[in-house]
Amino acid sequence: MSTTWFITGAARGFGREWAVAALERGDQVAATARDSAALVDLVAAYGDLLLPQRLDVTDRAAAFAAVRAAREHFGRLDVIVNNAGYGQFGMIEEISESAARDQLDANFFGALWVTQAALPILREQGSGHILQVSSISGVCAFPHSGMYAASKWALEGFSQSLAQEVAPFGIRVTLIEPAAYATDFGGSSGRTATPNPAYSELLAHVRRARRQRHGTLGDPAATRAAVLRLVDAAEPPLRVFLGDGPLAVTSAEYRTRLETWRAWEPLSVEAHGKD
Repeated sequence: MSTTWFITGAARGFGREWAVAALERGDQVAATARDSAALVDLVAAYGDLLLPQRLDVTDRAAAFAAVRAAREHFGRLDVIVNNAGYGQFGMIEEISESAARDQLDANFFGALWVTQAALPILREQGSGHILQVSSISGVCAFPHSGMYAASKWALEGFSQSLAQEVAPFGIRVTLIEPAAYATDFGGSSGRTATPNPAYSELLAHVRRARRQRHGTLGDPAATRAAVLRLVDAAEPPLRVFLGDGPLAVTSAEYRTRLETWRAWEPLSVEAHGKD
């Protein structure tokens, strides 16, 4: 049996790469995008294997309708990929209310709505795999992308709880945490707040550190085989990095956290109170 996928944000970036990977091996894909015209070439290439759908994931009713339509069209759903989203850049002080809400609507609530829509279907089947596209920023937060990190930390939190809730139904959850890739994440897809001159010196430092941390950008096409291996795994991981570098950055981050918690443990215990 071929696998049936539901992929959000399939017009470009990781979503498009993974849709192509699935289609090339004969799987069925319900691919969504804000502009379904961006999927026309895939329809021409793969025909009935692809169901293109227009979807703004921030619209809860539309997300439920799209998932329902995909299930009715293909008869089942096996892999749910919550990939739609974008990067909001700016220091925390610079972020407007509308920018903050828009970021959470797209990156967090969009994934939540699609997940909620798919769960009854997957539970009924007794199987399924939900891939949540997080980020290295979902594990380690950096200056100038705090709002983006907030959206991904929220995604990580609900997904870790979700994995425990749905395991008894045969449903798996994997948080994919990519490093920096040559997508349009920092280009046309990204949004940047109006800069505050007070942060100009820090911003210059942040940009230098970012270039040093990221090094050579990863090739999005190279992730195709990796994601297929995840989907085919009998026991897929809850979390997995994509790209070279995130493990070293995260290892250093967690060493610092543990050292700090241990150093302040006497205060923590004191705050517990007497038996």
